[in-house]
Amino acid sequence: MAKSNKFAWTWTIKEEYVDEYVKMHLNPWPEVLEEHRKAGIRNYSIFQNGNQFFYCFECDDVKAAFEYIAKSEACNRWNAITSKMVEGSFDFNEEEPIKPMREIFYLE
Repeated sequence: MAKSNKFAWTWTIKEEYVDEYVKMHLNPWPEVLEEHRKAGIRNYSIFQNGNQFFYCFECDDVKAAFEYIAKSEACNRWNAITSKMVEGSFDFNEEEPIKPMREIFYLE
């Protein structure tokens, strides 16, 4: 099977933060969007089902993208706010900050 350049995962957002989390993502900081573009992330979508969120983006080199994001001052400010909203936590300096979902089907 061919493999896409998509990267996907889910996070559960704490109930008391769902509205704030959604509001932030409906009006993201322009500098954070620009940093994601510079990191090589494209076609990024987030879908919501209650407090469960599904994330998917395309990227040619996820490891390099996450290394870039980890060094970004704007992204670190954003993540300092949003990380408290996620059940568990995330740190882009970890080897695997996000547990990716396995792609089992791809139609080109």
